[in-house]
Amino acid sequence: MKELVVLGVGNILQHDDAIAVYASQYISDNYTFSPDIDIINGGVEGINLLNFFMEYKYILILDAIDIEDEAGAIYHIPSEELTGFGVNSGSAHDIGVLQCFELLELMGKKAPKSSVLGIVPHKIDTHIGLSETLHEKFEIYIQTLLNILSDLNITATKNDAEVFLDDVIEKFNNPRGLY
Repeated sequence: MKELVVLGVGNILQHDDAIAVYASQYISDNYTFSPDIDIINGGVEGINLLNFFMEYKYILILDAIDIEDEAGAIYHIPSEELTGFGVNSGSAHDIGVLQCFELLELMGKKAPKSSVLGIVPHKIDTHIGLSETLHEKFEIYIQTLLNILSDLNITATKNDAEVFLDDVIEKFNNPRGLY
């Protein structure tokens, strides 16, 4: 089994729901990790991510979460406490990530240790990009992610060439690079 994967889930067409997808791309572009970890953009794959739940000892899921709190509030929730926190609520990946845990149990397989690093969205509507609120909270979200990885004995080294959040968003907005 592989040690750890950072799995960003969300829909880039639904405004702040995309923050985890952007975050996974951002850390992949801007950091090198030791020991090496996998960083996956799970997008809206939902149940199709089941294989990842069988391949890793630890899954750190990044997602926008529907919790009654101010937009930009950040939560780190162990997987055993996820029920009722609105993880995946109201988005295209609604059925899937949480159900992967249930399917593993039905298959008689042990679920990996996991947690969700969630952030409360400001807007979930049809739009590519982030609300101003989440754009302002993005660096705090990334630093929280890096702190969690550090607690798991993963060292992050910043790459020399920086890729900015707006560049990451543009990559998703214009995947062919046609400017």
